[in-house]
Amino acid sequence: MSALSNINTRTKIIAAIAVFSALYAVLRPVPLGPMLGLGQHFSISDFLAPLYGIILGPYIGGFSIIIGTFIGMLGKPPVFMGFDFLPALINTLSIGFLIKRKWNLVVILNLVLLFLFIINPFTTLFIGPVPFFWLHLVALLVLISPLGRNAGKWIKTLAPKHLTIGIAILAFIGTMMQHLTGNLLTELVFGHIIGNDIAFFSTVIWPGAFLLYPWERLALVIFSIVIGVPLIRSLKKSLFPFQE
Repeated sequence: MSALSNINTRTKIIAAIAVFSALYAVLRPVPLGPMLGLGQHFSISDFLAPLYGIILGPYIGGFSIIIGTFIGMLGKPPVFMGFDFLPALINTLSIGFLIKRKWNLVVILNLVLLFLFIINPFTTLFIGPVPFFWLHLVALLVLISPLGRNAGKWIKTLAPKHLTIGIAILAFIGTMMQHLTGNLLTELVFGHIIGNDIAFFSTVIWPGAFLLYPWERLALVIFSIVIGVPLIRSLKKSLFPFQE
């Protein structure tokens, strides 16, 4: 590792973007679960988004997501008219900013996304007596609690227990913000632009998504933990220091 430590910062950044963009692009065509009513699938690559924010920071990580998404479109065509990078980008940016202790910015962004989703006419607010966005409210509460404030500190200790808890918290917050962004893109593209009526969302998309999305988000958090703990411990000691 001594040779690696002598590599200059610019070279490390270029190498990081190249490697992590390629990894994201390779995994992007691998399906995780269906986008109900849209004939597409969520990608298993989504579990990488919070890890990119943790390892690379908001800017390098976000740039890697954008490049990886466009490269990955060769294997998985765009769903949202080329704006497919936005959900994962929001995830990476948010987690990167939390690591950099810009907590207020992430809280404001989360509130804005949730507000835009709630007021959108294509949103189904309740499935039976339960709010569709109940898990997003849980994630918001976690974010504004001491858990959201301290998760970044726990990750930086690199202690396995604290690292696991920190990744779980941040991945949960990030993946729920990613889901909100994806929901808004779905409504914008398939509702406002393509012109599906509100009934298509209230009878096809949101009732099915209500049952599936908590399990999809849980799977992404678990993947982030399983891959992230050894990856972060390894990279912290070699090429990629945390952004202070």
